[in-house]
Amino acid sequence: MSDPNPQSGSPDKEPASEAQAAQNALGNTERAEVATEADRSVKPGPEPKPSLGRLFLDNLWAANTFTVTLLSLVLAIVVGAVLMIISDPDVLATYSYITSRPSDAINSSWTLVSEAYANLFKGSIFDPEAFSGWLDGANGWQAVLAPISETLTYAAPLVFTGLSVALAFRGGLFNIGAQGQATIGVIMAALAGFLLPLPPGLHLLVAVLAGALGGAIWGFIPGILKARAGAHEVINTIMLNYVATYFLTWLIVQNGVQDPNRTDAISKAVDTSAQLPRLLGDNLRVHAGILLAVLATWAVAWLLNRSTLGFELRAVGANPDAARTAGISVTRTYILIMVFAGILAGLGGSNMVLGSTASALTPLVVAQIGFDGILVALLGRVKPWGVLLAALLFGALQAGGNRMQSYSGISLELVTVLQALIVIFIAAPALVKAIFQLRAARAARLQTSLAKGW
Repeated sequence: MSDPNPQSGSPDKEPASEAQAAQNALGNTERAEVATEADRSVKPGPEPKPSLGRLFLDNLWAANTFTVTLLSLVLAIVVGAVLMIISDPDVLATYSYITSRPSDAINSSWTLVSEAYANLFKGSIFDPEAFSGWLDGANGWQAVLAPISETLTYAAPLVFTGLSVALAFRGGLFNIGAQGQATIGVIMAALAGFLLPLPPGLHLLVAVLAGALGGAIWGFIPGILKARAGAHEVINTIMLNYVATYFLTWLIVQNGVQDPNRTDAISKAVDTSAQLPRLLGDNLRVHAGILLAVLATWAVAWLLNRSTLGFELRAVGANPDAARTAGISVTRTYILIMVFAGILAGLGGSNMVLGSTASALTPLVVAQIGFDGILVALLGRVKPWGVLLAALLFGALQAGGNRMQSYSGISLELVTVLQALIVIFIAAPALVKAIFQLRAARAARLQTSLAKGW
């Protein structure tokens, strides 16, 4: 007989009543609240600081300035290698049967490129054969230091013209006239070098100051035109480059300037009392101009970061209207910027005739140091010490390129192509970042330095 009360049975199997269910729910809620309060009472500890090695690894493959610059050099070297291969008919001929004998193309390409870049290194930094010869007594120590000597010789004037362009750029001006300012500087330095009969020491000082004065005058002209008339400095400086070049060509052949023993366009030689002393003896060309270049780099860095004038210069370069509202004379600052830029370029020009590059005026005595200074300034990120390093790189390319042309038969114009490629890749960091899949660099901390008065 069935149980009339279906809800009766074993106590273990009886369902909980509504009161018991409510009591259980209330207990669960109280326990959850207690657990939540306990969790809140526990304060999280400080996050451990990453180690120096971890920070280095995290930023190694990021799109920071150092990585982009280094990878730009790598890309330029790779593109330069390709240009070497396609410009050599013998190596290029091995690619016509690459499917049957690929080793010929690979070996010939590697031999060509490796020898070319090896000679570039030996001619600019260090030659192991010269070092071994010095140890064996076959040659002197001058042969060991010759590559560095050539690099420093080529780099010295580029430091000055690069600083000239960088200083003007930090002030909001694009100084294309470093070539013309260097040309007037070399004219003034040379004239003081062979026209003024002065004792040694004083003669050198006067010649160097004359070169700086010539560059300052040629920088003052576009500066005053920019400040007073609003004339664009790019147009003015480009036109003044032509004026300076043709003035040099005309001046060389004038009586009292041209060498009386020569019929071609060359001036008298600068007196030895006005020449920069050589640092490593007469057999090596490096001279005291490189020391002046380092001193000028330090002076420009101090001017920009530690002086009141440098603060005003950077303020005008960042926002002329805001600087004018703050009471800074934009007109005065523009003039001073171009005068200082002209002084630096003039010193670079004087290095060309007072140093070991040349001892007399010729139509090509300045070469292209003014235009190369623009590339040096861009490569150095328009920062003084960066400009110095960029000038050393360009000097090394020039010095090594001479040996590469002599020993490997590679055209010297390829060095110019390498310089251009380096600047192109550095000027396009997004391209380098995309090619190498670089991570975004961390935002740099805002660094401010108090400007100190004179």
